[in-house]
Amino acid sequence: MANAEHSGRAADAFGATAVGGPARARLRAARIGLWLIAAVLAVRQVTVVLSTPRGERLTDLETWVGTDGVLHVNGSLYDSTRFTGTPFGGLVLKPLTKSAEQALGWGWTFGTLLLVVALGLVAARALPQPVSRRASLLAAPVAVSLLMLSLPVRNSFWLGQTSIIPVLLVLLGCFAVRGQRACGLLIGVAAALQPTLLLFAPLLWFTGRKQAAAATGATFAGATALAWAAMPHDSYTYWVHHMAGAGLGGRADDLANQSLHGALLRLGLDGPLEIALFLVLAAAVAALGIHRAVRYARDGQLLLAVAITGCAAIVASPTAWQHQLLWVLLAVVGRVGKKAADRYLWPVAVVLVMTLPAKMMLPNMSALYPLRDNVVLLAALAAATFVPFLSRTSPYYQAPIPTRYADPVPTRFKHVPLVPFLRRVLARPNLLLELLLIRVTYAAYAKVRLAATGGSNSAGRERAEAHGQQILDIERFLHIDIEHALNHAVVKVGFLRDFFDFYYTSFHFVVPLTVLGLLYWRRPVDYRWARSALGFATLLALLGFWLYPLAPPRLMQGLGIIDTVHGVQDFSKPDYGTLTALTNQYAAMPSLHFGWSLWCGLVIAIVAPKVWMKALGLLHPFFTLTAIVVTGNHWILDAVGGAAVVGAGFGLTYLLQGPRARLVTRTAVSTEPLKDRTPS
Repeated sequence: MANAEHSGRAADAFGATAVGGPARARLRAARIGLWLIAAVLAVRQVTVVLSTPRGERLTDLETWVGTDGVLHVNGSLYDSTRFTGTPFGGLVLKPLTKSAEQALGWGWTFGTLLLVVALGLVAARALPQPVSRRASLLAAPVAVSLLMLSLPVRNSFWLGQTSIIPVLLVLLGCFAVRGQRACGLLIGVAAALQPTLLLFAPLLWFTGRKQAAAATGATFAGATALAWAAMPHDSYTYWVHHMAGAGLGGRADDLANQSLHGALLRLGLDGPLEIALFLVLAAAVAALGIHRAVRYARDGQLLLAVAITGCAAIVASPTAWQHQLLWVLLAVVGRVGKKAADRYLWPVAVVLVMTLPAKMMLPNMSALYPLRDNVVLLAALAAATFVPFLSRTSPYYQAPIPTRYADPVPTRFKHVPLVPFLRRVLARPNLLLELLLIRVTYAAYAKVRLAATGGSNSAGRERAEAHGQQILDIERFLHIDIEHALNHAVVKVGFLRDFFDFYYTSFHFVVPLTVLGLLYWRRPVDYRWARSALGFATLLALLGFWLYPLAPPRLMQGLGIIDTVHGVQDFSKPDYGTLTALTNQYAAMPSLHFGWSLWCGLVIAIVAPKVWMKALGLLHPFFTLTAIVVTGNHWILDAVGGAAVVGAGFGLTYLLQGPRARLVTRTAVSTEPLKDRTPS
């Protein structure tokens, strides 16, 4: 597996296409920039760990090798269930306890950093061929950066775990060392540390590496036997009493256990039925995963085959804690989809699953809890069993169906070029990718919005109320301070109060999502244009929330505004109101309630074919403006701010992307006959 033929490295590792001087300079600059990003991420990770007080960092390592660590105890390693490694792992670590205890912090953290960099370099060199010169030069810094961002690596840094070592040993055995015995030796040691990695033995066997498979089994058996001879009681406890480590560490049904066994327990199954079902399903996943891995290995995609086998090991393991899930990230190298527009779905999904908390991936809805609680397991299961990765023999592997673009347009200003990734695409984007990005973007928006006042409403209350007084003074100067009058007038009319309360709480999300959905289905070109404008507007609004936290009228003491939606507020408490634990109550300027509604109205007015549709669309921002004011949730000037960011969003879209592609296409079609009549 380490030679050129089997590792996927072509004779010309960087491709045969010559790269011009300017292109080479840009590529060199990009590579330097990516390595700088990787270095910044590494420094940040190391700094976070080392700046944390001792006792709050490297907690797993402290449990093992600290002053009272289990590796110092003369009795069984597993008496307290705090040590989750194999007896061989304990045998290897015990002689290192003194040095590890002395170097607890700097030495261990920098050692982990070196392991992560080595893992990224090996993975980058193992990419299946053919690989372009650009990909071969940029793969290493991208791989290291993704590893630094991934939750398993961050957990390994924070907890002081050794879970990176087995992954690195397998990759070194498959792609770095020469000779089948050396390959089997490394993978066998990895399996001795993490038993489910024995699944790599059949992968080696069925791909013609029988000596490596035999060496893997022999090394595993020898290491396990050595540990059994040295620590018979611990070995019996681990292999027999705990059935290969099941039950060690935290509760098996904990969300951190992303194995099939943990998922079945979380679903309410228990006892012999759960064990039998787990064994049957684990065996089926392992068999199917190895079958798929062998097929892709023979196809020349060995890194993908290794990732699939590792994902099968995650599913089949009794416990797969978060720091042991790096195999899923390696599956990012698989190519899925015949269309170029679909090619990004799998890698984006894998990177998001491995770098973001599950709560950011799926909404906080009870019906989605089974998916949200097992999102990493589902990703591993998908990679191991049914994701249709393309074969290198497929005509779409190197040449997917291209994306249709509108004709290029000149830049708006000399010094502001059109952004390449905002090119005016004519085809409909991938729906699953759009939904995933919309969800993650909204989750990030909610977190940034809450963080704008220091993570809680009490942190920014004084400043927000001072800004509220400023806004009120400006409105009084302009004679537009009508919030109190409108609020009290509507409160006296029951059906109006109920109508605007419902409008405020319901239409803020329903209408924009409906507009986006209709545009996606009926007008994909306009969907991309409108989505870009909405994204720019929302980013600008977040900047406003951060720079100018503002208390809405309902949270201004002494103003007498009645909060018709949230109920009576207790101003004596730092955090008050029914929503203060969920969102930033001082994100009032600019008003995205009005901004998003204005975006909806403008988009409908521009793209709707009928006059009555345009008029109906423009009624939505009018009703929203009325609702945000009469319910006491926004000032009039908040709506002005919302209109400003929406206008800036459309302006930035035009500046960086050009005019709507549909208009350009129609113009080109309508003028083409005139060009034909023009005498040459």
